[in-house]
Amino acid sequence: MRTSGINHVSIHADDLDESVRFYVALFEAELLDTPNFGLQVQWLGLGDTQLHVFVRDAKPQSHHHFGLTVEDLEPVYRKAEELGALDRDSHANHIIELPGDVAQTYIRDPAGNLLEIDTPGASRLPDWLRAQMIRLDSVYPQDEVNRRARLYVKDPTVH
Repeated sequence: MRTSGINHVSIHADDLDESVRFYVALFEAELLDTPNFGLQVQWLGLGDTQLHVFVRDAKPQSHHHFGLTVEDLEPVYRKAEELGALDRDSHANHIIELPGDVAQTYIRDPAGNLLEIDTPGASRLPDWLRAQMIRLDSVYPQDEVNRRARLYVKDPTVH
């Protein structure tokens, strides 16, 4: 049977309030009613997907991550920079242009979880932001199949 999509992602937090504030500040996450699971947990709404943040003694992985799509990267980028959340170490750069005119930016939340922020229209980003971006093919050779690869990121300007 084929799935209809991912309905939620669960991540750990060292401090639930701090992590919740981070997601609300950066993505305008919506606080959702949350069942009692016998531990500190908060469900958040991020578009059509939920993020479940729970307190556990856990260590974030170096490259395990989840991706979020934003229509306008600039305010999210500026806020992530202000919060000191840009991850400049996990990949070749903290902002990369993928095939298909998509920009991906890497950040870390307060617990160290890695997030990939994707936005359509990398070519339409402001010059100051494009100046920080590198093209994936400038770091790793891309063959014809690689150049056809696309993330499931819908561009709201294309109908």
